[in-house]
Amino acid sequence: MHSSVAAARGGILIRRAVARDAKRLTRLVRGSRAYEGHYAAMVADYRVGPDYIENHRVFVAVDTRDATGRVLGFYSLMLVPSELDLLFVQDGMQGNGIGRLLVEHMRSEARAAGLDHVRVVAHPPAEGFYLSVGALPTGTALANPPAVAWDRPELEFLIP
Repeated sequence: MHSSVAAARGGILIRRAVARDAKRLTRLVRGSRAYEGHYAAMVADYRVGPDYIENHRVFVAVDTRDATGRVLGFYSLMLVPSELDLLFVQDGMQGNGIGRLLVEHMRSEARAAGLDHVRVVAHPPAEGFYLSVGALPTGTALANPPAVAWDRPELEFLIP
């Protein structure tokens, strides 16, 4: 699965994000239930802009059975430094293997780019997910107020 080729499985297509996806991805981030309560401030003004999409490896999972191509989730892979910057799955769609599919795709992209590992600074409620898909704990990213008011687990995916 190279970046120019879309990958499909079970009615889900993973394709490279394009500028016109920006508003949908921004809504997905800002509306995520994972960021309710005291986490809400972190994403309240977050924006996935067209410039971000053009400058990073951003991939979206879309529902091929939906005529509108509904976005089910997305991720962003940074190459320098190698880091999974964003990974979100639409509320109500978690637990259906979409996040796992996105991680598999990300690992394939990282391998194609020649990376040997990908760092993840996880949102605390997502740590269990990352561990379940093979990320290894490496430490803790300390709080950085006012942007992030809490410590976050730091993990990495090894890319064989």
